[in-house]
Amino acid sequence: MLSGAEMLVQSLTDEGVEYIFGYPGGAVLHIYDALFQQDNIEHILVRHEQAAGHMADAYSRTTGNTGVVLATSGPGATNTVTAIATAFMDSVPMVVISGQVPSSLIGEDAFQETDMVGVSRPIVKHSFQVRHASEIPLIVKKAFYIAQSGRPGPVVIDVPKDMTAPSEKYAYQYPKDVFVRSYQPSVKGHSGQIKRAVETLLAAKRPVVYAGGGVIWSKAHEELRDIAHRLNLPVTNTLMGLGTFPGSDRQFLGMLGMHGTYEANMTMHHADVILAVGARFDDRVTNNVKKFCPNATIIHIDIDPASISKTIFAHIPIVGDVKSVLSDMLSIIGEDKELEQHALLDWWSQINEWRKRHGLRYDTDTKNGIKPQNVVQTLCKITEGNAIITSDVGQHQMFAALYYTYNEPRQWLNSGGLGTMGVGLPYAMAAKLVRPERDVVCITGEGSIQMNIQELSTCLQYDLPVKILNLNNAQLGMVKQWQDMLYEGRHAHSYMNSLPDFVKLAESYGHVGIKITDPEKMEEQLAEAMAMKDKLVFIDVYVDRNEHVYPMQVAGQTMRDMWLSKGERT
Repeated sequence: MLSGAEMLVQSLTDEGVEYIFGYPGGAVLHIYDALFQQDNIEHILVRHEQAAGHMADAYSRTTGNTGVVLATSGPGATNTVTAIATAFMDSVPMVVISGQVPSSLIGEDAFQETDMVGVSRPIVKHSFQVRHASEIPLIVKKAFYIAQSGRPGPVVIDVPKDMTAPSEKYAYQYPKDVFVRSYQPSVKGHSGQIKRAVETLLAAKRPVVYAGGGVIWSKAHEELRDIAHRLNLPVTNTLMGLGTFPGSDRQFLGMLGMHGTYEANMTMHHADVILAVGARFDDRVTNNVKKFCPNATIIHIDIDPASISKTIFAHIPIVGDVKSVLSDMLSIIGEDKELEQHALLDWWSQINEWRKRHGLRYDTDTKNGIKPQNVVQTLCKITEGNAIITSDVGQHQMFAALYYTYNEPRQWLNSGGLGTMGVGLPYAMAAKLVRPERDVVCITGEGSIQMNIQELSTCLQYDLPVKILNLNNAQLGMVKQWQDMLYEGRHAHSYMNSLPDFVKLAESYGHVGIKITDPEKMEEQLAEAMAMKDKLVFIDVYVDRNEHVYPMQVAGQTMRDMWLSKGERT
């Protein structure tokens, strides 16, 4: 016989939860008391509920398991909304437990009351409100099933305080299985469509694989690599898909899209067959949908039927789990079938010409300061490409995506769909918590890092020696780049004129700070910082304030229309 609070904690234990990321408050004190009296789940006390949500999100991205957030009612719950939306946009499984005022006060504008179910409805897969404490085990089981299955995403469980009262006890049993009649995601792809896709791919003269984050969530990276290697296919990744195909592989073209590589965008535009795997053709990839890859037959594999032909028509749609579909494709391909190699050699010859055209070149002159691209490349060299990299959003995000080499999935943690500033540090914290043996580096900017900088306190409490690499240009770099290019250099509120001394700030939290300003000493100082394995080091690197991210697609045009540098356009 357990109380509602004890049922909730026991249900999470039976579900295999390792960590809860949260912040206490009045509506959830019964739950916190139940947590205090057990040893199976570790609670991580953050300094702001948004960071709890981002840590749970990153726990999911790093491990593949479902992260759990616990926040009190009203402002505690609403502080998680940005993190919920971030997870929703990037298809990350997460269960958010929000406290609520007692049932008798719901709708009375009680102290710290907010309709969390209503607030979060557009940004969750599903939500529950507990109406009777005995329902809690079944609700928790359903929440995890919905969050993890199909296209993953966040689920909210809203718990009125009286549902967790310690004085009321009920018989506890955690369900072994769950069935949701109205929710039955397809896993197995249609065999006829799969056969048709293979035949189309084998007949292609200019094929390309376009792989996204769905490959990571499906754990299908080995099948993806097998198909690409067996058929000698060029591969490009979305921002969320980086690491699904080795960045050091000769067949990898780099990231595609708005700031994608020249060779990736050109290959996509001129392809005759596109194998889209676990990607959703978002606007940062397609540019103008009416001009997108005009000569391509599109094979689209996705577990979410709503994503197929949503923005770009799929000639061969396949609804199903990516790993299952790719495995079926490999069975049909077998060991003998291969693409017509003469045509493919011509295609690779053209791709290699595009590689020579740009190849992520940049001006290496350091008269105006350290080049941010060089900082990321140097970090990759020092860490031998083995670090887990997180980033916030902006120029530094694109430099991190383009100039670090990702050879495995779950090595790159980033907010792609929502584009959330402030995720980088909480992402790094969660990654270090569950992967303590790995170097974890948050590549950030002075604007983004200040949005959750209070979590330096959490890092100290839980001994999370992440490295924070701040590409400091004293401005909102991507905003300023757009202002340079589109607004005739009118820099409206994009300069940061009152920055703290980040070295002293880090030291005030009990960490180490290093300031890097000399291009000649940058590598040595960066190596020194990375060598401090048991210390959080804030590495404040002053970079060239005038540097832009290139390539950059010309808005409203095709994938082949790009700015390659300032004043240089395809």
